[in-house]
Amino acid sequence: MGVDGEIYQLVLVLHIASVVVGFGAIALNGVYARQAHRRGGAEGVAIGEANRAVTRAASSFVYAVPLLGIALILLSDDTWAFDQLWISLSFLLYLVAAGLLGAVVIPSQKRISAATGDLDRLQAKVAAGTGAINLLVVVLIALMIWKPGV
Repeated sequence: MGVDGEIYQLVLVLHIASVVVGFGAIALNGVYARQAHRRGGAEGVAIGEANRAVTRAASSFVYAVPLLGIALILLSDDTWAFDQLWISLSFLLYLVAAGLLGAVVIPSQKRISAATGDLDRLQAKVAAGTGAINLLVVVLIALMIWKPGV
């Protein structure tokens, strides 16, 4: 198989597509939160609910990313290994990003949809959590391109 094999290349496409669809769909959560706040009322609620539905769907792709990454390592015929710096850092940063998604962004969106708590604070949490995830994704992309330690 190896990194030039067709199965490896297919899994790589799926891995990259999962990153684009998953993280791409949540990249602008802060914009949606601001628009929901500005419009308020039924329009604001509709924007918030639509954003929450997109985030929920995107999270399935986000959670597929490390599984496909593991498959790539296993299919690489020892080109890549779990003890390589760029891979270890990538998994660590991914865990932080996924943790922010699951512990900050999604719960805050649920509270906004339920119209409980301080909406300004919750919308700020969505925006800040999403901003941090976006920064982590940029660092992860850099790690995947430059592969430090190889």
